[in-house]
Amino acid sequence: MGMLRKTVIQTLKLLSCWQAQRSCNCTNPSLVRAICCAYGYPYICLGLLKVVNDSIGFAGPLLLNKLIKFLQQGSGHLDGYVLAIALGLTSILKSFFDTQYSFHLSKLKLKLRSSIMTIIYQKCLYVRLAERSEFSDGEIQTFMSVDTDRTVNLANSFHDAWSLPFQIGVALYLLYTQVKFAFVSGLAITILLIPVNKWIANLIANATEKMMKQKDERIRRTGEILTHIRTLKMYGWEQIFSSWLMKTRSSEVKHLSTRKYLDAWCVFFWATTPTLFSLFTFGLFALMGHQLDAAMVFTCLALFNSLISPLNSFPWVINGLIDAFISIRRLTRFLGCSEYKHELEQAANSPSYISNGLSNFNSKDMAVIMQDATCSWYCNNEEEQNVVLNQVSLCLPKGSLVAVIGEVGSGKSSLLNSILGEMMLTHGSIHASGSIAYVPQVPWILSGTIRDNILFGKNYDPQSYSETLKACTLDVDISLMVGGDMAYIGEKGVNLSGGQRARLALARAVYHGSDIYMLDDVLSAVDAQVARWILSNAIMGPHMLQKTRILCTHNVQAISAADMVVVMDKGQVKWIGSSADLAVSLYSGFWSTNEFDTSLHMQKQEIRTNASSANKQILLQEKDVVSVSDDAQEIIEVEQRKEGRVELTVYKNYARFSGWFITLVICLSAILMQASRNGNDLWLSYWVDTTGSSQTKYSTSFYLVVLCIFCIFNSFLTLVRAFSFAFGSLRAAVKVHNTLLTKIINAPVLFFDQTPGGRILNRFSSDLYMIDDSLPFILNILLANFVGLLGIAVVLSCVQVFFLLLLVPFWFIYSKLQFFYRSTSRELRRLDSVSRSPIYASFTETLNGSSTIRAFKSEDYFMAKFKEHVVLYQRTSYSELTASLWLSLRLQLLAAFIISFIATMAVIGSRGNLPATFSTPGLVGLALSYAAPIVSLLGNFLSSFTETEKEMVSLERVLEYMDVPQEELCGYQSLSPDWPFQGLIEFQNVTMRYKPSLPAALHDINFTIEGGTQVGIVGRTGAGKSSILNALFRLTPICGGQILVDGLNIINTPVRDLRGRFAVVPQSPFLFEGSLRDNLDPFHMNDDLKIWSVLEKCHVKEEVEAVGLETFVKESGISFSVGQRQLICLARALLKSSKVLCLDECTANVDAQTASILQNAISSECKGMTVITIAHRISTVLNMDEILILDHGHLVEQGNPQTLLQDECSVFSSFVRASTM
Repeated sequence: MGMLRKTVIQTLKLLSCWQAQRSCNCTNPSLVRAICCAYGYPYICLGLLKVVNDSIGFAGPLLLNKLIKFLQQGSGHLDGYVLAIALGLTSILKSFFDTQYSFHLSKLKLKLRSSIMTIIYQKCLYVRLAERSEFSDGEIQTFMSVDTDRTVNLANSFHDAWSLPFQIGVALYLLYTQVKFAFVSGLAITILLIPVNKWIANLIANATEKMMKQKDERIRRTGEILTHIRTLKMYGWEQIFSSWLMKTRSSEVKHLSTRKYLDAWCVFFWATTPTLFSLFTFGLFALMGHQLDAAMVFTCLALFNSLISPLNSFPWVINGLIDAFISIRRLTRFLGCSEYKHELEQAANSPSYISNGLSNFNSKDMAVIMQDATCSWYCNNEEEQNVVLNQVSLCLPKGSLVAVIGEVGSGKSSLLNSILGEMMLTHGSIHASGSIAYVPQVPWILSGTIRDNILFGKNYDPQSYSETLKACTLDVDISLMVGGDMAYIGEKGVNLSGGQRARLALARAVYHGSDIYMLDDVLSAVDAQVARWILSNAIMGPHMLQKTRILCTHNVQAISAADMVVVMDKGQVKWIGSSADLAVSLYSGFWSTNEFDTSLHMQKQEIRTNASSANKQILLQEKDVVSVSDDAQEIIEVEQRKEGRVELTVYKNYARFSGWFITLVICLSAILMQASRNGNDLWLSYWVDTTGSSQTKYSTSFYLVVLCIFCIFNSFLTLVRAFSFAFGSLRAAVKVHNTLLTKIINAPVLFFDQTPGGRILNRFSSDLYMIDDSLPFILNILLANFVGLLGIAVVLSCVQVFFLLLLVPFWFIYSKLQFFYRSTSRELRRLDSVSRSPIYASFTETLNGSSTIRAFKSEDYFMAKFKEHVVLYQRTSYSELTASLWLSLRLQLLAAFIISFIATMAVIGSRGNLPATFSTPGLVGLALSYAAPIVSLLGNFLSSFTETEKEMVSLERVLEYMDVPQEELCGYQSLSPDWPFQGLIEFQNVTMRYKPSLPAALHDINFTIEGGTQVGIVGRTGAGKSSILNALFRLTPICGGQILVDGLNIINTPVRDLRGRFAVVPQSPFLFEGSLRDNLDPFHMNDDLKIWSVLEKCHVKEEVEAVGLETFVKESGISFSVGQRQLICLARALLKSSKVLCLDECTANVDAQTASILQNAISSECKGMTVITIAHRISTVLNMDEILILDHGHLVEQGNPQTLLQDECSVFSSFVRASTM
């Protein structure tokens, strides 16, 4: 709880600073200033600690200088021992300062990350859909992952930006004290490289920005594929979608490769700088006539070594700063969006809320007042083109049942959204009084238990809860579920049928007992019997009777029962009045489709008085209280977390992805590069010794030429290593993504039902970003550190034999430390990855359901849940941080001991007290100058090794998804081009279950559908209607029997080929982001004439003509109503010209008139085609050739609907009696 409280305080700190920024600078708030205001003071204190730490670092080279001078003089005093111990003590002191700085900085970064994540999440909770339309979902998800990471890294980069120049400055001054102005030549080389590095850094920044745009688009496309994977598989479109995704990926990789090769040039310049520095400095010093001596040369070498790190890091720091400011700019743009206000009272250009025209209403008796309201979905200046509601004036009395009706796309859902405040009010005013409960047209279901979904953060009241379940007929469904109301529901309610999802969303609204209920087409997803029960027991039941209910519907029962009917047409209110007047109004055409010509008055009476007795037969069991089980049934599989060290196969796989030849080239060039570097230093020590002993055999120019050869050789090998590494890492990045995508695309539907989309998306975003960018970077550092250590160990062992004695115990301690640390660190990193997933999963879920959360005013509940996820993440990250610093401190103390040992041995050896001594002062200096960087090299080696292991966890997680089960794509029986010829479908003893542990969804089903007939499949929600299609499309493999289409057993056919031969209109209409033409005909098989002709038959030609075929469809087709989307999906199916057409409840979301037109279009256009319709409306199946009635997976009745209707004992006639549609 303490951690949670701290998180809340930290978040509030940054949040209040950001709000202060927004109130001071309305037009241009600065996130940087807000961060400075929240965390500035502790950050400045850390800066002071860093100054002290950096200064101590320079004590080492100065003490080394004194010690070598002492050894050269051969003095007998104790000064040598004092200097040797002082050298060790400064190392120990620096270790403690280093650890403290890193610890406090990392803690600050953790606070900052949590605060930014929480602020982004909060923004998503409060920013309305109209404001959010400027950003794609992929972009917002990138804000949460990548942009947050980069902003947090600003904490490192900013201090380094002044600290590194400070370190470089001090090192240069100390060089001046050693070699006078000779260091200027070395400095000139460095300074000449600065503009080059700056130019490269700018190019890298441009490439990064372009790469991030493509990455956003790739993640959006991946998210789209994962969200609609079931539909894509039914269409057989996985391949074309993955090819579009691959195009985006290839342009992302193009910018990534630009960045990698520019990075390679940077690496080359930084790595060769120290070698060039020493060559030019000592060369000029010798040419100026000075004599090189050991103390001066090796002090300079120690100073060069202390220069390497700042010089190498500086361009990275600049890159980090550039990346951070780009990300901050992106975040500021998003966080600057205006937020939703809870007062539900909005005005545009008008201070008064009730106009004179509406003054005859008493505003206190009104639940909703809209005056001349004009609303749009977009916040840009092209408002006129985007107006969805135009000059709507409306007063809805409190406690009334209002039916909002109208054709598809008339603005019914937009009316509800405008009252909720989700749309942009460009003119007029809207006022709503009281609390609101909202059920959207596409129900938003949380991943969690059924009870969680209904309570939605409210307290549990057993009696009210039980009554709610009964009113929404969920009690029967729950009693049949394993785990009862504690059964776990997967992401987006994958393991519920469409009707169950709708009733669950309704139950949530009923349980909340709000003042205003907004129900968007809740009755269309359920069958007629259930619709009638819900209408009488829920919408008109005791829970909601005195409340205002606004119901968008096509259901005749509901319209006739309404106190007030609002007719919408093209974004305007066409007519308002009572349902009794509606029949004789201009809009009487609406009723023409009602197959049962019952008078409205009779219907209303019947519904209000006899509903409960008429509906008793629906219930399979009559229990007053639902039995509740606390054992939740796990549908979603728990995310796997591997244990133990990262296996060698993961590294082998990475090498395989990069290519074995390129791996060999990288390793060889790195070893040879280090050998040339060590050769360079050994040659220097030889030069020092020969000049020092006055036995100069060669001229100064000879020594310089050899030094030059070493330098050129070193530069060339550095270049080879840098470019081969860039090439190898790019190759791996491309192969990893392509393989992962192929495996995921070919996975069966069950895998996606069991695995949340956020978890798979995490592999494609965070983990892939690591493999693209961080993993190669850290591997490169690891390799450099490894060969560096190897070089030092070899040189020290040659120069000082006693070092070999120290090597064995030292290696023992070192391996014990690193083993203990690595095993902990790996598990912590895995825990960290797993604790990150819920953050992204809940974030993605909230993005989809933010309007529902705002309507219920449940923002605080979701915020609290999100903070719990953040706290868990903070705990694992904090543990990870303390573990790495624990190791770092011990390693540095170990290295300090080595320095003391070598220095003390050198002092003892200078007195002649050792049997094997250093041969010359030059080699003494070399040994000591090599011992000094051991501290950082050992620490860096292990931290880079551990970091590599941590990054490898990303590859391990990706490889885990490369092993997912695959669909059986191949079949030995190829299909002829015009198959199916007739569309004859036979189910022979078909049994199917979704999982071996679940009960069968279809039990021993037998039926034959003759070619060219139209068949309806009817049954209660969850009876197994959709399972028939799942079996036919082979989305779920059958476990018994066989399915024949035109005499061909479909199990033997290639599955994609099979699905491509059937046309389907899915339950949830699916439009993707792209042109409307691509949506209708992605393979470009039809010409414009045919497309327009089909659109006309589906009655959407007029709407499409207004925008054109090339119009860009926004995410999920938000610019079209759900009904219009469904009609476009039907047009898409008809364009396919297949002999088999499957309609999965496709008339559920359209009004009765449009449904009738649709039915006529299907019956006239589909002559000679086999049409299988899963239907909720009885009217839909009345004119069909045959119907199948299912109940709990059993086929209970089959026959002609008219014949069955005449038999009063048939199940079908009881269905019809219970329905008035």
